[in-house]
Amino acid sequence: MRAQFLDLMAAADYLGPGAIEINRYQTEIFDIVRRRGVFGQRIKQVPATGHPSRFFEETAIAAPTATQAFVDPRNIAPTVNAPTRVELSVPLKALVNQINYNLFDLEVTAQQSQFAYLQAKDLADAVDGLMRTHDVALWNGNDTSLSAPTTSQYFGVIGQIEAGGNTVTVAKSSGNIVQTFRTTVATMVSNASYQVRPTAIYANPMLLDLIDQEMKAEFNVVMDTVEVTGGFRVKALSTQAGDLPLIPDWSLGYTGTIGSGATLPAYIVTEDLIEYHWLTDPNPRVFKLGLPSALTQQLVVVKFGAPVVKGANFAHYEVKVTD
Repeated sequence: MRAQFLDLMAAADYLGPGAIEINRYQTEIFDIVRRRGVFGQRIKQVPATGHPSRFFEETAIAAPTATQAFVDPRNIAPTVNAPTRVELSVPLKALVNQINYNLFDLEVTAQQSQFAYLQAKDLADAVDGLMRTHDVALWNGNDTSLSAPTTSQYFGVIGQIEAGGNTVTVAKSSGNIVQTFRTTVATMVSNASYQVRPTAIYANPMLLDLIDQEMKAEFNVVMDTVEVTGGFRVKALSTQAGDLPLIPDWSLGYTGTIGSGATLPAYIVTEDLIEYHWLTDPNPRVFKLGLPSALTQQLVVVKFGAPVVKGANFAHYEVKVTD
């Protein structure tokens, strides 16, 4: 067998008198990859009661009608009434992610001392990667039922709101996007059966840009800003429920092409009524598996839980803008 040799020039950038230049890298890896969304950090986190996680919803109080309530004070004859309650549940779902560390590669990296922090960073990224998938599925999970699950994903918040039946559509050409949002909020607040108080409007940034354009063109107004989480400020829309933050959410997609037949949805939500039911811990947990014969460190990230939209048929609304 003929021996093969490599020329050192293949590994060096330059060889010359008094100089050998070799490859070196910055010790920090440039990383602005998108991770968590805002929505999952603003909704309520509650422990699950079991699998499925069960709760009761009161749909009516024990209130007599006017005819039943007002009687002759000298001939009191009350009518018996009872509150109306329904039992509901949400099935828990499982999310997992895994990362493996090869013993040889770990030791080479440690001996080079070039990227000493890389093992910890990659594990943190594995957790963030799971939470990114979680945040997207909170809105877009493809299950279709809480009572009879059809897939292993969440029944997304979008699906639950749409199942509630509250959807309104407005064309961008009408110039009434802002007014449609305000009227929809007023409709929700004026509900005589439920005390509704929406807290935020979520939409793709492209739709919020259309709202900005309309506010400037129609009213020559620049909206105020509010802080929705630490250091994160967004525009706010004045409504009958107060100033509602317009929160851009990259995980809310749209169909079509802007300017030629796009449909962009937005969601007016009451965040206190959207819950994530978690099992054991609201945060992802990391398990280190036993060392196999390949001497590979195996770490598995696990999260159990599921979202539920309470009052989907009255406390939340979908607004679709056609462009």
